[in-house]
Amino acid sequence: MQDKISRRTMIQAGLLTAMAIPGLRQMRSAYADTLPPLDPADPTAKALGFVNDTTKVNDAANPTHKATQKCGVCAQFQGKPGDARGGCNIFVGHSVPQGGWCKVWAQKPS
Repeated sequence: MQDKISRRTMIQAGLLTAMAIPGLRQMRSAYADTLPPLDPADPTAKALGFVNDTTKVNDAANPTHKATQKCGVCAQFQGKPGDARGGCNIFVGHSVPQGGWCKVWAQKPS
């Protein structure tokens, strides 16, 4: 025999889900705040030319670099616009400054 789900149960489940979503977003933001900053001396960071400040990029070694390329507008940046730091898909487990740069930089889709 099949159990039927009542309309009341469906509405309650929907309301509980809707109430939980803002809390989950805050938890994600709090998690990003606990990530340790990426050390530019880290082997992966060095290999990808990571710098904390995009204005300090060696343009001779990185001819495709532009001053407008920053972690904060990169597709890999996990922070929100305006966040000083955020997680990065490339440097998992670390946070990067929004003004940083590395060779993997890619424009965030609009």
